[in-house]
Amino acid sequence: MSSPSSAPPRRRAPLCYRFGVALPADVDGHSRLAGAIDCAARLAGCAVTFADTTGTVHSEAAAARALRAQGVDGVLLAPAAGDDTVVTDLVRLGIPTVLVDRLAARDDVDQVGTENVQSTAALTEQLARQGHRRIGLLAGPVGGITADERVLGHRLGLNRAGLSWNEDLVVRGGALAAGVLLNEVPSAIVVAEEGLVATVLAEADRRGLRIGDELGLACHSGIREPGCAMSTLATPVIDIGRIGVELLLARIADPARRPQTVRLRPTFTGHGSSVAAASSSSHAPS
Repeated sequence: MSSPSSAPPRRRAPLCYRFGVALPADVDGHSRLAGAIDCAARLAGCAVTFADTTGTVHSEAAAARALRAQGVDGVLLAPAAGDDTVVTDLVRLGIPTVLVDRLAARDDVDQVGTENVQSTAALTEQLARQGHRRIGLLAGPVGGITADERVLGHRLGLNRAGLSWNEDLVVRGGALAAGVLLNEVPSAIVVAEEGLVATVLAEADRRGLRIGDELGLACHSGIREPGCAMSTLATPVIDIGRIGVELLLARIADPARRPQTVRLRPTFTGHGSSVAAASSSSHAPS
C-alpha cells in the first residue's frame, strides 16, 4: 500500500462554456453591449462567439443556425420585431437562450432589457415642461415589444402633460422615418431607438434646424453628440450584459427553472436646453 502523497491536491479547472451572441452589427448601443457581454463572460470563465445580424428575422435565423453548428452551450440574442420563430426554435431545441436589450412578449425564455414605459413618459414630459406642444415620436417597427412599450410611454407622458395624442406625430420605421416625421413639423421629437438618433440629426441638419433652438430632442441613447442640446436616457448596457450572462449560466445549471424577465431603469445622461414653444412657431403647420 502506497503512502499518502504530500503534494497539494490539484484544483480542477473551472468549467468553461462557449456562448453564442447574435446582435445587429450596425447599432452603436449593441457594439457596447457586445463588449459588456464579452467582459462578463470572460469574468465567469466562459468564451463568446459572435454572429452579426441585420435586425431581421431572416438574418437572425441564419445567425442562430451558424451558432448552433459551432456547438455553443447557450445563446444571447437581441430579437428583431416579430422574431417569434427563431426564439421558439431555440427553446424547442432545448438551447439555453436569453433575450437581451430588446424584450419579447413571451414568458418561456429569460430576458433582460430596459424599463420602457415610465422612462419614455419622462422624456415626453420633459419636452412638455420646456414648452413644446407638438411632440413627435420616432420609434422602431410595429411588433417589437420594446418599441411598442415606448409608444405607450409616450402616450402616457402626453396625457400627464395635458397634451392630446396625434397619430400624425407618431412615425415608426427605419432610416426614412425621420423625414416623414419632420414633414409633420413637430416642435420636438422623442427618439425611441438609439439607431434612429443619427438619422434625425442628419435630417434636421439637412433642413437647417438647430437642435435645442428650433427642434427639441429627447432620445433613448447612450451617445452624447458634442454641442448638441438634447436630453438622453442611457441604456444600462453593462448591467444588461452582466445579467444576461448570469441568466444564461443559471439556465444552463437548472434548465427547469422558471424563466425570468429583468427590466432595468435607464439613466439621464444629458439635458437639452429649455425651449419655449414660441421659439418654434415659425415651424408650425400652416
